[in-house]
Amino acid sequence: MGFLNNTSVTVDAVLTKKGRELLARGQDEFKITKFALADDEIDYRLWDTSHPNGSNYYGAVIENMPLLESFVDENQIMRFKLISLPKNTAKLPILEVPAPTLTFNGPGVTQAISPNTRNGSDAEAGYSFTLHDATIANLTPVVIQKKKKKKFKLPFLKGGQQFAAAQILDELEFIQKEEIADLQTNVGATTPVFMNEEERKRSITLQGKSVNLVSRSVTTDTSTNLTVTGLSTGATFNIAVTIKADPSTL
Repeated sequence: MGFLNNTSVTVDAVLTKKGRELLARGQDEFKITKFALADDEIDYRLWDTSHPNGSNYYGAVIENMPLLESFVDENQIMRFKLISLPKNTAKLPILEVPAPTLTFNGPGVTQAISPNTRNGSDAEAGYSFTLHDATIANLTPVVIQKKKKKKFKLPFLKGGQQFAAAQILDELEFIQKEEIADLQTNVGATTPVFMNEEERKRSITLQGKSVNLVSRSVTTDTSTNLTVTGLSTGATFNIAVTIKADPSTL
């Protein structure tokens, strides 16, 4: 680890093992299609509106702060990523959740988590739900019912019966319910909670509009965190989760 010289514009990149493999093949497979920006090293409290040299120097200290060289531990770098919002955005998006803390008094208890984004919208892209310790609770998709129409023709009437056009049905529609999963499995504003490598091995992540949080059986009171992130707005909320000891194990 070191510091970059901020007297010139520098891009310091470290490739992952997969990136080095693609670059070594020499078949034009290594293509950067996405990137993220972060401001971990910036202390915005140093923005000085009382600087004697005027507004051009309000950010003088910030602009001359050293930047860390890149390294591949995501728990130590790029923890505070920047987001892109529509032009003229006046307020940052924030997440609203059922409760900032959840307590389960035993195993098998289910709590639906359906966040809402204020000052923005994640309605189309949905949310990412990360349970930091899946050994004491579990995340499951919320299954919704989607209506599927199945049409049946009404037989022609016989015997010369005549009915007004408004009374004749051309067809009958029967509704057949089809269960679909709204979430895809992949393996706010609050203070971010980051996981180390061991915690990541115990975590589970789902993406979608909502999830069910289901408590497991534990022998002692145990706590973890559920981090919810809007996939479009980047707004996050951290929910503290506590699972009470299973009475049957006491």
